Amino acid sequence: MGKVYYISKNIGIGLLVLGFIALATIIALSIAYDKERAKNKVKPGDGALESTSTPALPTTAFTPKEPWDRYRLPDSIIPVSYNVTLWPRLQPNAQGLYIFTGRSSVIFGCMKETDLIIIHCSKLNLTTTSSGYHVKLNSLGHAPAPTIRSTWLVVKTEYLVVLLQQKLQAGSKYELEAEFVGELADDLQGFYRSEYMQDGVKKVVATSQMQATHARKTFPCFDEPAMKAVFSVTIIHSPDTVALSNGKETDSLIDGVRVKVTTFEPTERMSTYVLAFIVCDFAEIQSNQNNLLIRIWAQRKAIADKQGDYALNVTGPILQFYEHYYNTTYPLSKSDQIALPDFHAGAMENWGLVTYRETALLYDPILSSTGNKERVTTVIAHELAHMWFGNLVTLQWWNDLWLNEGFASYVEYLGADYAEPTWNIKDQIILYDVQKVFAVDALASSHPLSRPEDEVNEPAQISEMFNTISYSKGAAVIRMLSEFLTEPVFAQGLSSYLNTFAFGNTVYTDLWVHLQQAVENTPGVQIPHSVDDIMNRWTLQMGFPVVTIDTRTGSITQNHFLLDPDSVVDRPSQFNYTWFVPIKWIKTGVEQQQYWLLQKTGMSTSWQNQSSTKISFEISPDTYHPMRVSGSDWILANTNVSGYFRVNYDLDNWNRLLSILNLNHQELSVINRAQIIDDAFNLARAKMISTTLALKTTKYLFKERDYIPWESFLRNLDYYTLMFDRTEVYGALQAYLKQQIQPLFEYFQTVTENWTRVPTIHTDQYNQINAIGIACNVGVDGCRELIKGWYRQWMDNQDHNPIHPNLKSTVYCTAIAFGGAEEWNFAWRMFKNSTLASEASRLRSAMACTKLPWLLNRYLEYTLDPTKIRKQDATSTIQYIARNVVGMPLAWNFPHLTPSGSSQTKKKILSFVSACFVSFQLEKFKEDNQHVGFGSATLALEQAIEKTTANIKWVTENEAEVLRWFTEESA
Repeated sequence: MGKVYYISKNIGIGLLVLGFIALATIIALSIAYDKERAKNKVKPGDGALESTSTPALPTTAFTPKEPWDRYRLPDSIIPVSYNVTLWPRLQPNAQGLYIFTGRSSVIFGCMKETDLIIIHCSKLNLTTTSSGYHVKLNSLGHAPAPTIRSTWLVVKTEYLVVLLQQKLQAGSKYELEAEFVGELADDLQGFYRSEYMQDGVKKVVATSQMQATHARKTFPCFDEPAMKAVFSVTIIHSPDTVALSNGKETDSLIDGVRVKVTTFEPTERMSTYVLAFIVCDFAEIQSNQNNLLIRIWAQRKAIADKQGDYALNVTGPILQFYEHYYNTTYPLSKSDQIALPDFHAGAMENWGLVTYRETALLYDPILSSTGNKERVTTVIAHELAHMWFGNLVTLQWWNDLWLNEGFASYVEYLGADYAEPTWNIKDQIILYDVQKVFAVDALASSHPLSRPEDEVNEPAQISEMFNTISYSKGAAVIRMLSEFLTEPVFAQGLSSYLNTFAFGNTVYTDLWVHLQQAVENTPGVQIPHSVDDIMNRWTLQMGFPVVTIDTRTGSITQNHFLLDPDSVVDRPSQFNYTWFVPIKWIKTGVEQQQYWLLQKTGMSTSWQNQSSTKISFEISPDTYHPMRVSGSDWILANTNVSGYFRVNYDLDNWNRLLSILNLNHQELSVINRAQIIDDAFNLARAKMISTTLALKTTKYLFKERDYIPWESFLRNLDYYTLMFDRTEVYGALQAYLKQQIQPLFEYFQTVTENWTRVPTIHTDQYNQINAIGIACNVGVDGCRELIKGWYRQWMDNQDHNPIHPNLKSTVYCTAIAFGGAEEWNFAWRMFKNSTLASEASRLRSAMACTKLPWLLNRYLEYTLDPTKIRKQDATSTIQYIARNVVGMPLAWNFPHLTPSGSSQTKKKILSFVSACFVSFQLEKFKEDNQHVGFGSATLALEQAIEKTTANIKWVTENEAEVLRWFTEESA
């Protein structure tokens, strides 16, 4: 928090200079705003093309030949440092607008002679200088600065262009100054405003989200990841608020009683996308660990209710873990984390000031669930991982976003595991990342992790990179890399990489180089090819292999796995869709030597090198191979799903694995039991095994008590439910599921002493939720009555909720689904009155469970009104409704899905509608709106069409077989 200094006679002289500077800045920004308001009739930041150039210069033409028509900055100038002053107004002006005024200067070095300065600037009204231009140019050398000939704004590429009479000199430094006015809008981008109610009074927060291309909406800047610089920030604000930024506050002054001026220590050299500016009336809690200031900020009531305590308690240990893991100290003097009422993403790794949704940072020790607690832990671990990987060392361009986000998505499990070692959370990467991304990456419309730079230029293309492939496939592939190198070697190479490129930028191959050095410096570690050669096959071509093992002969083959085997892959691969596959495997329960499949087909043997390390590799087909088994012996490959691939076997081995599941399922690990189910269901959809064989992997589940296999099954069963919910298959499916879930329901009823105790094991708490939710859905005796009873008790006494936080989501959804308007309206009242973000989130999701179309339509309309549903929650609310069988067609026809709606909304909803719409509907939707375009939702639309086409074929071919099997097994 910025300190308030009372200027006495003894210290006044020391602060006099700073005070004059601050006062001058305040006056200048006030004048700038007044001038701009008088000059402009349009609202600030409307992005209109404006020019102070001579008539001969173009203002509207966009040809590829001009530098300002290209989306990438030229390499002629490089920023060194910025000085930025911002003054957000938290009250609307006479026109009803919330605005901010600002002044910025950037010192840059000229690398090549040029008469052009091109800098990003978007939706800012720049104050014209006395010379009639948008900016002022100064020289920091002996020679005078070139004279400005003209300046103009280019809306399409979001540039401010400065054309000079003379050229900038290579090796010289210059300063570019600007004053500006922007709108403090509620669009969740750039410098924006968030609103909330406190004791019946509306409060306004000025906050920011710069990633990926929104810093340019706050001040003119070179807004690319590689354009790193040092930032000196000053924020002018009301005396009853606090200002925060990336650096630690150094001084605060009050100018009379009107404003407060907070300055911050200069940042380290960093990218614009991790900048953060916040002005708020929040409270904080703090700790000081090893001279590092750690603070958690949130609304005053949340802090008073101790909702920030858990985040504060885990932040220190997670930072300490990463310092040890990276072998690099935390590079900053403080770590601020703040929970915002309105925030589009889950969280953002701004360096030294991490921003979160309230649900991702706040945990109420009484009212929040185990799931809420885990989310807080993993999101904090993800964002803090970026403090080194992403912020200290940054990728050169967005085409390699996958390495930044995939890495953090992997190590978040390591950081969370260190903070909460009893949770066994590292196993859950299989559910939340590996199996999740398999579904997307098995499409012919998928894309490689790393794309060529020229494929990722426009802001919409950059936005499209923030997808499941980048995050979850990135995590899965990096986890595989760590597995086959071993974690110590991986960490050693990582430390070398971070220390070598600290405060700089890299391309992904730089990491491969340092990991290769770690391999070569570690005796006994052998891999069949270089790290670069191995990983190129996983990053430069899309998809993944299915490895087929024939235990009758010992032959091993790989093929590109496609969910629809009839789909056409248009994207070429320089590796012909062949991977270098590391296979860990067991034979009849005994772990074997890791095997590398390096071609389409291989037969296995092993070789012992000089360091006595065995490496299995493929040789000619007529050689002895240990993967050939007979009798009661069996093979299971990809143990603990250490590799990013699926596994198929000959029918004999499948039957042996089914026998193990049915006789003694605990002979296989929890992860591999889930793997067998998930692989089998997807292999069946790809027509590689029969649907009956896949369904047989679930017969043992009436004995299964662990969460991960059950969750894997239920996710796969969702597909069957969506495909057959309007057919006679649905009844037989429900009967079978009731038969399988009832023992689990009764088990938890017993161990919880009739639902009065909480299971002690972390994942058992999740499986209890599954047991109740599914049991009620399929009609297990007593379940719905139990749920309705709990909900009715709450309705009768809204000040006392008898439902345990772990069960609230399931109970709310079930009670509303089997209830009517009374239950829904009660939930809406509780939602509007909730002061805990996670509770509001549960209720918001549950209200989408109703089966009444008129309620769902009304709920959809509420998403258009930010006084009912916050803007940050509108998209996910529509998603929840689209998941409902009744709500899916309603969501499809909702205005948010039209091309004029949000691309992110369209992208997310399309992932659901593909499950129940026919392809001609999607094709017609694409054709009707092609002239408008779909922005970052383009890929999602193509994937939806592909999935829908595959679904239709699958249902046609499998409906009779599925009906017969479920009918026989539930008889």
